[in-house]
Amino acid sequence: MNLYCLDTGVLIEPWNKHYSPELCPEYWEILDDLAKKGVVFCTFEVRRELEKEDDGLYAWAKEKPHLFREVTDDVNANMKKIMASHPELVDDKKGRSLADPWVIAHAMADKAIVVTTEMPASKKIKIPDVCIAYKIPWIPEFEFAKKIGVRFSAKINE
Repeated sequence: MNLYCLDTGVLIEPWNKHYSPELCPEYWEILDDLAKKGVVFCTFEVRRELEKEDDGLYAWAKEKPHLFREVTDDVNANMKKIMASHPELVDDKKGRSLADPWVIAHAMADKAIVVTTEMPASKKIKIPDVCIAYKIPWIPEFEFAKKIGVRFSAKINE
């Protein structure tokens, strides 16, 4: 099975929109199980970005230490390379996209597929643009759900 490195948006978007825990608790159980098996992971920078929101997601993530990976020497070396070639990936002024280069650096080090809600951009550099430049495989979040075999069913609670 493939290894997947998740961007922050892959947690935030589903939590707040598509697969909220109230509607799709099984989705979050699947992610947790896959993290325990080492199939999916996030960087600690993603966890720091989650901490900024007050939507319950950070509390969920905090209880999942197995979801987050520490920075290694390889990750640090990759990070330096990415920031040297694509410094505009991070918006230092607004404090946005701080985890993005770390997600890519971890994926490079661990030979993982990057999962993101972003698409290649024509103006502002996004995660897929850097992945393409470094030949790192990446997929959008809905493709990820398909690849890991997520299937939803609906029912009415009575």
